[in-house]
Amino acid sequence: MTSDAPCDAPCDAPFDGRYDDEVDVAVIGGGACGLVAALRAARARDLVVAVYEKSTRDGCNTRFSSGSLAAGGTRFQRAAGVDDSPERHARDILAASGDAASAPVVHALCRAAPRYVEWLADDLGHPVELGLDMARAGQSVPRLHTDAGRAGGALLVRTLRDAVAAAPGIAFVDETPGVGLIAAGGRVTGVEVLENGARRRVRARAVVLAADGFAANAAMMAEHCPDARGAFYGGVSTSTGDAIGWGTGLGAAVRNMGAYLGHGMVVPGHGTRLNPVLPFLGALLVGTDGRRFADEKAQGYSKLGRLVAARPDGRAVLIWDERMHGIAMRSELMRESAAAGAFSRHDSAADLAASLGLPPDALAATLASFRAVSVEDDPRGADHGPLRFPLYAGRITHGVLTTQGGLLVDEQGRVLHRDGGTIGGLSAGGGSACGISGPSTEGYMSGNGLLAALGFGWIIGNRLAATLGPPGAA
Repeated sequence: MTSDAPCDAPCDAPFDGRYDDEVDVAVIGGGACGLVAALRAARARDLVVAVYEKSTRDGCNTRFSSGSLAAGGTRFQRAAGVDDSPERHARDILAASGDAASAPVVHALCRAAPRYVEWLADDLGHPVELGLDMARAGQSVPRLHTDAGRAGGALLVRTLRDAVAAAPGIAFVDETPGVGLIAAGGRVTGVEVLENGARRRVRARAVVLAADGFAANAAMMAEHCPDARGAFYGGVSTSTGDAIGWGTGLGAAVRNMGAYLGHGMVVPGHGTRLNPVLPFLGALLVGTDGRRFADEKAQGYSKLGRLVAARPDGRAVLIWDERMHGIAMRSELMRESAAAGAFSRHDSAADLAASLGLPPDALAATLASFRAVSVEDDPRGADHGPLRFPLYAGRITHGVLTTQGGLLVDEQGRVLHRDGGTIGGLSAGGGSACGISGPSTEGYMSGNGLLAALGFGWIIGNRLAATLGPPGAA
């Protein structure tokens, strides 16, 4: 662009160059990425940071997540005797995704992860603990960090928003969605927001796109993720992909637009999710024919979604016993499912079959031949023998939680132009940026979403504090 203009849509009249407000850093999106970016940038003395949030009432995807933070090499792991490092973490992610081109970004995020996990605990007072009982596919050691009460993403968002509210240099502006970028000469110079129904132009030295992805945008999903058609959507309504469109309007590159975070343990009719640790504790997965159809521990919950979707009826049943139930109920996700009546307890195979509409003979044969092998007790697999009554069971289906494709960024979170180089003044993270799980849903490893969200928030915010603030401020 040769003159300042908003890039979301043609204007009736050219932009006259006048702004309504001016800040140093404008952040679009008040989820984990945007909040961390704002907090880290505002450490620089005298920087003015504004976070424009579409709607805290509708929430962000972090709020509805498990709040599990994947990090390798933390002091929590060392205290538990777990030998891990950012390098090992990155190797696990790249092995699962098969996306070698993302290696520089993956390594940068994994290096940031132990730093922001300890910052959350030490500086913000978040009650962090290592989830030794949270085994996940592809993770060679326990590295999911959670809050001590397993309250999930809602508590993580509250911790970050409380810190933002207490920070003198940050304005958090709710119910004020971004509606476009303003650019001149290939550089972003500000944003347009909709405040109380009126457009306001905000000049900014740096703009951070930290909005959710596009999983709630039916047209974008049909174009980029047609294989997700018919899946239950478990994300927020504000995931409309607007920021991705603004970036591409300025020539930004996008990548892995067909990737999304699926989930194979969504409870139909309730919209809640069963705890993804259950398969690793030795739970049994059967089809509606009463027969086992997959190795429960061989895939993460995103890949499992693809397997369930491939069933003739798109449905399956997960079965577990009392030993597993006590561990699984530590999760807020599981407590929500219990409150919703999303699973049931049974004292006999006949009762279980009748209650869930499974063929009794096939189910009895499957239960008789199945042995519960748990990797929770031993990474090589501890054989607990057959499932023991009483048993718990829940119907499950496949769902979509968030998209994983988006604007292509470098390891500093700077948005890359499709012709090479960066777009000046523009950074992206969270759902606005391309994720780290490769080109398909099967490459997702538990914790990848929040790793990219908090990690890019940390990296971008630190960079802006160092480059925009006074010397020595960051």
